[in-house]
Amino acid sequence: MQNVTLNNGVEMPVLGFGVYQIPAEQTEEAVTAALAAGYRLLDTAAAYQNEEAVGRAIKNSGIPREELFVTTKLWVQDAPAEENTKRAFQTSLNKLGLDYLDLYLMHQPYGDVYGQWRAMQNLNREGLAKAIGVANFYPDRLLDLVLNNEITPAVNQIETHPFFQRTADQELMREHGVQIQSWGGFAEGKNDIFTHPVLSEIGKAHGKSVAQVVLRWLTQRGVVAIPKSVRPERMAENIDIFDFELTDDQMAAVAALEAGNSLFFDHRDPAMVNWLSARRVDA
Repeated sequence: MQNVTLNNGVEMPVLGFGVYQIPAEQTEEAVTAALAAGYRLLDTAAAYQNEEAVGRAIKNSGIPREELFVTTKLWVQDAPAEENTKRAFQTSLNKLGLDYLDLYLMHQPYGDVYGQWRAMQNLNREGLAKAIGVANFYPDRLLDLVLNNEITPAVNQIETHPFFQRTADQELMREHGVQIQSWGGFAEGKNDIFTHPVLSEIGKAHGKSVAQVVLRWLTQRGVVAIPKSVRPERMAENIDIFDFELTDDQMAAVAALEAGNSLFFDHRDPAMVNWLSARRVDA
């Protein structure tokens, strides 16, 4: 496994296992298989409602805690945001059965972002969250947070895949020491990604699948990826990407697939802001 070094010196695997949309009743088995396949970065969230299952898999794996990199995420909190953020963090920690998190992310750029971030900074200073970051922050919101707070987010997890590549976002993050992380790396199968002729041709040249090509393209760009699967054979395939490298021409061919917009939804869309801001997670 290759690592990236976050802005506070913490080492983070460049490839991990995500559990978004895995039902709670299937999560423990899936995480157990992922750990057996060699994954050490696990990504969950309070909003996924499967933290307890992730925690059981970690506990039963027998893998030393220091070998794992565990991420979960804070949902939008009601006022008082600082107090509720601390409570939500402890709830997640309890569900996971852990003493600390390797990375704690603010899941959405809504609510009292500053109050939530102040609490997260304190969790980081106390060593309860080794690194803190955000998710779904567009450049303007990210830069505002960076410029007006003491601790710069270590990570920004955003939609990133061959059809929405976020190169300008990544460059801004690089300038400010923020690590880009992808969600939706396979675009959830949209645009026929798994049979796309460009990606298929690159895969054929290396004897690799389209999924492996996409993950190699992401990690070769320095993007941390967290593919999800409930099939052990796919988990093994997805982690087997460090024995080949895309050429400059192949990287350029994937770059040409850029469509320039989200395939899901825009976090700046007022209707989406209303919907996400109104949602509450029992944590």
